[in-house]
Amino acid sequence: MSATWLRELLRRPAGAFGAAVLVLLVLCALVSLVWTPQDPFATDPFHRWQGPTAAHPFGTDGTGRDILSYVFAGTRTTVLVAVLSAAVAAVVGVVLAALGALGPRRLREPLAVLIDVLIAFPVLLIAIMLSAVLGPSLGVVVIATGIGFGVNIARVSRGEIRRVARTGYVLAARAAGLGPVRTLTDHVLPNTAPVLIVQLSLSAAVAVLAEAGLSFLGYGAPPSTPSWGRLLNDLQDYVTLYPLTVIWPGLAITVTVLAFNLFGDALREATDPRLVRSRSERTR
Repeated sequence: MSATWLRELLRRPAGAFGAAVLVLLVLCALVSLVWTPQDPFATDPFHRWQGPTAAHPFGTDGTGRDILSYVFAGTRTTVLVAVLSAAVAAVVGVVLAALGALGPRRLREPLAVLIDVLIAFPVLLIAIMLSAVLGPSLGVVVIATGIGFGVNIARVSRGEIRRVARTGYVLAARAAGLGPVRTLTDHVLPNTAPVLIVQLSLSAAVAVLAEAGLSFLGYGAPPSTPSWGRLLNDLQDYVTLYPLTVIWPGLAITVTVLAFNLFGDALREATDPRLVRSRSERTR
């Protein structure tokens, strides 16, 4: 089944583009752990605000740092936040959705209200409140994004889990004596995986934007951690004098978020059996 999804995904231009960008992003993050074109934090006051050259293809900033090396190193922060935020969102979303769909009635209704209340809080607001208590860090971004999008996953997945839980094979598993946890892990979650995977890809896109926005505002990555949002913050006062410098981190954020969104949309089309069935009927 996974091979079929992969073929359907890569057959679409949006899916192929999204997958290619995300693979490139992960490769850059891994390579940046051991090598960057130059030291991303090395300053050179004699080469400030240089335009693109052979030594500095993206130019330099106001301290003489090589922008290419900094953007290159920032990929590992982006990948780390996206993966960890998606993991937190998956745990929060699955737990809330499972309890809201399969739990006792006295628990389902309060959980539905709690999810609606949490959805009303924007991710950035949650992160700023946590930063005020815990201090700015990438951990705050991960927790805030994970909780913020986890409740969205719970709301979307709750109805799907309830639908699958009422199917014949799940009822048969219960009648055979399978416990609720095993029923959930062996039968319910595998059959709701497409919905969860798509939502997690979208949560990763939100995490990239949240990290960049919070680092731009000073609530995200510390100065010792390369971040595209922090680089934009460092360059914002000079955007009218050196507009080319802000293009590179801004373009990196835009392309990454676009890739996650296109990948999620293509994945939904490739894994939704109703869409696959509809396409097969049209081609007959």
